[in-house]
Amino acid sequence: MTAFFALVTSLLWGLADFGGGLLTRRSPALTVVVFSQGIAAAVLGVIVLATGGWSEAGPRLWFAFAAGLVGPAAMLCFYKALALGPMGVVSPLASLAVAVPLAVGLALGERPGLLQTAGIAVAVTGVVLAGGPRLGGAAVQRRTIGLTLAAALGFGTVLALIAEASTTVTGLFLALFVQRVTNVVAGGAALYVLSRRGGAVLPEGGFPWGTLPALAFVGLADVAANGTYSVAVQHGPVTVAAVLASLYPVVTALAARGFLSERLRTVQAAGAGLALVGTLLLATG
Repeated sequence: MTAFFALVTSLLWGLADFGGGLLTRRSPALTVVVFSQGIAAAVLGVIVLATGGWSEAGPRLWFAFAAGLVGPAAMLCFYKALALGPMGVVSPLASLAVAVPLAVGLALGERPGLLQTAGIAVAVTGVVLAGGPRLGGAAVQRRTIGLTLAAALGFGTVLALIAEASTTVTGLFLALFVQRVTNVVAGGAALYVLSRRGGAVLPEGGFPWGTLPALAFVGLADVAANGTYSVAVQHGPVTVAAVLASLYPVVTALAARGFLSERLRTVQAAGAGLALVGTLLLATG
């Protein structure tokens, strides 16, 4: 059961990343974040009411609130990176989010094993190579790499916070609801400030009503992935769940290759692959 739910997680995250990246090539990234998460919050609100999740309210929800503040910033960085650079590079680098729980463990007195140490070295090498050293052709912009790493840090922080926000399935629904509502409020406030300063909050043609199904899919797939990952962890070893769930960049890369015909330079593909290998070593160490 752990393997099944973890693989479903990787599929959902991978497709959500692909969809979010496509949407931000047509609409402002912050708008995509706010509306996709708003739809997810509405659906989660119904689920919480139906399952009696309000009974799980308590001090742990502060972790969900904090995750809701960090999440929009991470998604904004990630979607901007996906809009600027190849998905086959950006998505594997973002999977370095798994390093954050390891850092939390170090702060609590844990020490990395041999595999984790190797994973750090491999991942750093992958980050450098994925930037595309100028051996011919265009390199991936430094801004794209920076945004991706910032997103990875944010995603890892969100995962660590959500893990502390609930201990039951109904509690998880409530935690995810609080997180998404906070996402929408924080992101909506940022959109308001941006519009007051004359920034673009909608495409030139106005609100893209035709993208509502895609926005809904991105928001709900992201929420569902969080849920299936939590179920996977509850039913088996965290290491197994983390390894299988962290395969989502492969889904994004395959989708980009299949639908967008993206092709990477050899050095970029090698760097993205090393980053993914480093992530797996970190998760299994």
